Amino acid sequence: MSFRPTLPLHKKSSTAWLARQSRDPFVKARLSSPSSYRSRAAYKLIELNDKWGRFLSRPSVRSVVDLGAAPGGWSQVVAENFGWTFEAADNAEDFGLREETKVQKRGSWSTVPVNKTTGRGKIVALDLLPMMPIPGVQTLQMDFLAPGSACIVRDALKSSRNPEGTADIVLSDMAANFSGSKIRDSQMSLDICHAVFDFAKGALTVRAVDERGKTSCGGILLLKHFAHPLLQEFRKEHLEPNFHLVHYIKPDSSRADSAEGYWLCRGWLGRA
Repeated sequence: MSFRPTLPLHKKSSTAWLARQSRDPFVKARLSSPSSYRSRAAYKLIELNDKWGRFLSRPSVRSVVDLGAAPGGWSQVVAENFGWTFEAADNAEDFGLREETKVQKRGSWSTVPVNKTTGRGKIVALDLLPMMPIPGVQTLQMDFLAPGSACIVRDALKSSRNPEGTADIVLSDMAANFSGSKIRDSQMSLDICHAVFDFAKGALTVRAVDERGKTSCGGILLLKHFAHPLLQEFRKEHLEPNFHLVHYIKPDSSRADSAEGYWLCRGWLGRA
C-alpha cells in the first residue's frame, strides 16, 4: 500500500489551520502538560471507551493490538486502562524547541518514561515509524501486512492465560495522507479497512459457547474510516456477517468538518 507524501500548506490554509488549532479544546488539553497524551486522537479513544461500555477497562480484556500506533496516543490510553502508569521526565532542556527538533532529538513525539507501575495483560503496538517506550506496551517497528508479522504479534501476546496469543481487541486509527481527491481518498480509506480486517480475522479471539452454555464476548475491532458509499458496502460485506454487533460512531471529539467515523465491531464470530 503506497502513501502519498503530505503536501505543503499554502499560507491561507496554514493560517486557518493554526486558528483552528488554537480554538480546539482537545489540542489545548494535550498541550497543557508536557507529560500528557502524545496525540489529540487519544481523546477520541477515551470518549469511545467511556460511552460504549468501557471495553478497554474490563478485567477479561488482557490483549490488545494497536495498528499504525505512532506516535502512541492510543497505546497510552490502553496502557492506562490496563493499570500501567508512569511518571515522565520533564525534559526541561527541550523547552522552546520546535516539535520537529524534538522528534529529531528523541526519535518520537514523547517524554521519556521514568517510573512505572505494573498493570495487567499485554499490549502490542505496530508502526513503520519508531516510537518512544510506553510502559506496558511492546512496540514493533514493522509493517503489519508483511509476511510473518501475524506470527510475531501472536508470539508477543502469548501468556499462560492466552497460550494461543489471540487479541481481545484490535485497534486502528490509521488514515492515509489526504490527496485532495475525494475518490482517491475514499479508495485509500477502503484499502486500509481491508488491510486491517485481513489482519484482524487472523488475530481476534473468537466468540464461542462453552460446555456450560456460557457465551464468551469474542474479539473487538475498532476501525477508523471515512464516510463514502464504498465504505458502507465494506461494512455490509465484511463486518456485519462476521461480528455479533457493529456500531457506527462519530465521537464528539472528532472534528465536525471531518468525514471520519469509527466502526466498533463486537463479538468476532470467526466466519471469514
